Amino acid sequence: MTVSAASAREVRVAVLAFQGSERASQDFAPTIAALNAALPEHSFTMVPLDLAGVASAVEEHSVDFVITNPGDYVVLEARSGVTRLATIESRDHAVPTDTVGSTVIVRGGVDHPTDFDDLRGAHLAVVSRGAFGGWQVIWREMFEAGVDPDALSEIVETGYPMEGVIEALREGRADAGVLRACMLENHIAQGLIAPDEFAVVAERPEPGFPCRVSSRLYPDWPFARLASTETDLAKAVTAALLQMPPSDGRAWTAPQDYTTVHALFRDLRIGPYAYLARTSVLGYVRAHWHWFALASVASLWWVIHVAHVETLVRRRTAELTREVAEREKAERRAQMHREERDQFSRLGILGEMASSIAHELNQPLAAIANYAEGMTRAIDRGKPDTAFLRDGARGIAGQAERAGAIIRRIRAFMRRRAAHRERLDLNVVLREALEFFHATAARKNIPLTLNLEANLPRVVADRIEIEQVLLNLMQNAVDAMAHSLAPAHGIVLSTSSGDGAVTVAVRDHGTGLSAEAEAHLFDAFYTTKAQGLGLGLPICRTIIEAHGGRLSATTEPDGGLTMRFTLPAAPEEQS
Repeated sequence: MTVSAASAREVRVAVLAFQGSERASQDFAPTIAALNAALPEHSFTMVPLDLAGVASAVEEHSVDFVITNPGDYVVLEARSGVTRLATIESRDHAVPTDTVGSTVIVRGGVDHPTDFDDLRGAHLAVVSRGAFGGWQVIWREMFEAGVDPDALSEIVETGYPMEGVIEALREGRADAGVLRACMLENHIAQGLIAPDEFAVVAERPEPGFPCRVSSRLYPDWPFARLASTETDLAKAVTAALLQMPPSDGRAWTAPQDYTTVHALFRDLRIGPYAYLARTSVLGYVRAHWHWFALASVASLWWVIHVAHVETLVRRRTAELTREVAEREKAERRAQMHREERDQFSRLGILGEMASSIAHELNQPLAAIANYAEGMTRAIDRGKPDTAFLRDGARGIAGQAERAGAIIRRIRAFMRRRAAHRERLDLNVVLREALEFFHATAARKNIPLTLNLEANLPRVVADRIEIEQVLLNLMQNAVDAMAHSLAPAHGIVLSTSSGDGAVTVAVRDHGTGLSAEAEAHLFDAFYTTKAQGLGLGLPICRTIIEAHGGRLSATTEPDGGLTMRFTLPAAPEEQS
């Protein structure tokens, strides 16, 4: 979209004209032209000013942006809140942004001054006492060299442009003068100064810098915005500056660090650090009493606030400590209740299986009695057969071990214990559970059929808890077949795997479930048994779900019920 010049908003850019308005226009005309081209909706205008004029323009907000030397920028930053957006970069220098320095010159000839100490009692020409490169940079170097400005006979202020310093030396009004770095070389190149007309005092080497200087170097001039300048405009100007092509070996780059400039003002105790020159603490406090009062109020508020917050934190910490302690206590009680409930459930299963367990124990005990009776008769005949006695003793030992194994399994199943999960083969766990249960099924003439999948994946589970679930499901299956019309079909126990899980199914051929029983099958205290508590299946479901599995029931079309539970398969062991 094309914007007419009449409708474009004027944007004023103040430029410090240390060499006069014409030279300032020549140096920064490309920048103004590039901004006008990049932001046609605005009309950028250059306003060349001296130091005092720049300060007044900023104070009165009659300009939007400022291009000035780094020292003046630091003063304006502290006094008026201006902010740098970019820094001049000299493409023909080894250090492109550190290019601001000063050169002290004297008339050439024999026995001219060579260092700062030789300037004692001399008339020194400067453009202004407030000029950064025209005086303050050299002031710092003289200060560090031990030469106080009071040691000079006079400081001659020539005013802008800086060529007035050269004229003061030529006219004899000054013995030495301070120029901005590279000004001497530029004038020699233009034929305005003869190569041997002036000599440099206290010259110091600066590797990669093409000009002779008497001081260290500082970051180049910044392009700064006023605090009142619109933020969007400042962003657009910054982007345009950084994209601007180089002109006369110079371009704009990201804003540089002006810490070295601050160090200069701090050492000289001028500008933003003028307060350091005040030796009276009481006077400083009086001059800034409002800040001290504000700081005192803020400190008092902070102390009260911290005390209040600390009180709240301590109170809340105590409450949280009590809550955590109560929660842990409740969790311990719940865990203890779960353990007691599981143990009662196991005892209940053993109670239901008591007659079968007694019958199973009677078998090895009866065998032991028969072996002992036979051995006694052989001894009573007076001619004992040692081989027969040895076989009998071995038989007694074997049957005693069988009875002991039964008792150990019962004790392990009954004992209260912490859960211990391990990698298990459910086929093995199922066979071990059947060693408990086969007598119970045999006494009621109910056959047990195993249909186990080979190479079943392992699961991570607690062996006793899984045995508890299996025994409970098998006992329920036997009870369901107490009045079955097809007991010969018996109970089918099967295992299978798929979809990252292992499934165990207990299929009976009993009477099945009514609609009401199926709806409340896993409800606590609901039972269809005359002497049941209604806790077996809820406990089984809790155990399976705690292992990350699922317990379910399915009524079969041809009669009976299938109870099945699934457990997640254990991840493969790392090789």
